[in-house]
Amino acid sequence: MDLETLLSFQWGTMWPEFIILGVATALSLLDLFMPKSQDRKILGWIGFVGILAATASLFMLVDHELTTILYDTFRLDSFAKAFKLLLLVGAALVMLIAVSYEPKEGMAEYKGEFYYLFLTALLGAMIMSSSGDLITLFIGLELLSISSYILAGMRKKHLPSNESAMKYVINGGISTAITLFGMSYVYGLTGTTNLKGMATVLSGLFDSQQVYLLILAFLMVFVGLAFKLASVPFHMWAPDVYQGAPTPVTAFLSVVSKTAGFVLLVRIFIAIFAATPTGGPGTEPILLKMQDYIAVIAGATMIIGNLVALRQRNIKRLFAYSSIAHAGYVLVAITALSIFMFDAMWFYLGAYLFMNLGAFAIIQIMTTKSDNEDISQFAGLYKRSPFLAVGMGIFILSLAGIPGTAGFIGKLNIFMGTFVSEPAHYVLASIMIATTVVSYFYYFGIFTQMFFRPAASDEKIQVPVGLGIVIGVCLVATILFGIFPNIGFDFLHNNFNGFSDFFS
Repeated sequence: MDLETLLSFQWGTMWPEFIILGVATALSLLDLFMPKSQDRKILGWIGFVGILAATASLFMLVDHELTTILYDTFRLDSFAKAFKLLLLVGAALVMLIAVSYEPKEGMAEYKGEFYYLFLTALLGAMIMSSSGDLITLFIGLELLSISSYILAGMRKKHLPSNESAMKYVINGGISTAITLFGMSYVYGLTGTTNLKGMATVLSGLFDSQQVYLLILAFLMVFVGLAFKLASVPFHMWAPDVYQGAPTPVTAFLSVVSKTAGFVLLVRIFIAIFAATPTGGPGTEPILLKMQDYIAVIAGATMIIGNLVALRQRNIKRLFAYSSIAHAGYVLVAITALSIFMFDAMWFYLGAYLFMNLGAFAIIQIMTTKSDNEDISQFAGLYKRSPFLAVGMGIFILSLAGIPGTAGFIGKLNIFMGTFVSEPAHYVLASIMIATTVVSYFYYFGIFTQMFFRPAASDEKIQVPVGLGIVIGVCLVATILFGIFPNIGFDFLHNNFNGFSDFFS
């Protein structure tokens, strides 16, 4: 590629990525030359400002039409912009949680690493959302994954953190290998790694033997990505990693990383397997034929995630199984393949972002000093800090899907989507209702601790500034989008044109 061709690309479409890359590079250099005795929190605040700058640059690109650069390997379409917004907002809130994180054994000597590794993980997620090529997708996935492995083991003197990093690396490596193997089948059959080029070739593919190979590829890609999403039966790494990792990393994995995983899943499935017929012209595409397999995974994920959560005493393990269950809810939207799928996914992941990060901010306040993550740490919280108790109560109500919260609207959209498509998915809808009711038992167990159990101490709880901002923002968003959901949907429809350019 000559210089003239290189300069001809519209590099402005990558401004958010360039900002995150630049800030991550600057933080690594600053951390290298700063005196060891100097507090690294300033690096976290610089990273937070960098994420805000990237968000502002993304808003400047919202009105731009579909743009592709680097031979269609990087796409700035409505889908990418909408989900990048969720990634950046979630990352900004997680960065505030991280700035206030002070574990019992201390992290002062390597806390600087935490901030720029976090930004590289975010960069990988953003690249995934704009990828138009399997190679770009894989680079983004690995950038996110490798950074996450290191972040999970950041508490070097804490044995559960070391264990979580080891389990995460092993499971992540296996899932990546399976995903890549599935992708290689698709490449071998099409001769290209470009998603659009693949769709064009596969739309005219009618050979039964090749279709058989594509179905194998579908299953391998789905299994590999199911590991990333912590979907049953590929979920066993999640509770251990969530428990052992530092709380800000757990929050990041449960929201930002999970959102990126669903973005990747939709990019591959809709772009490739929705265009491939299973027989002659006019036959159903592979994605529709494989709906039942996705439905089984979605149903099992909802059931096992919620049932196993009933027995958890560790609050982070409980939220790990809760996160598994919520992955099942989003898989219901993907299974249904309704015309509202993108809208329902975007709103639900946005609602989950606010209610889950708000809850993790409070979990960090309650568990960090004592290094005790038992649910009993929340006993008598209402007497010690009414603000935190009421805030946690609202987040739990939203996670449980109680009316008046954003979580209820998100679940309602997915639930209604199961009846829009033909045939309707009555079994999935029934499982979704039943498992939501089951979730009330463990969510309201936290309620019982906060409002009806005596406090072990009457000491008032101090809320750091960063965590106070996170809790406040998440509370406002959870209530606002629960009472006035049209604010979110109007913003989505007015700025992202119903994702109409996804297939362009």
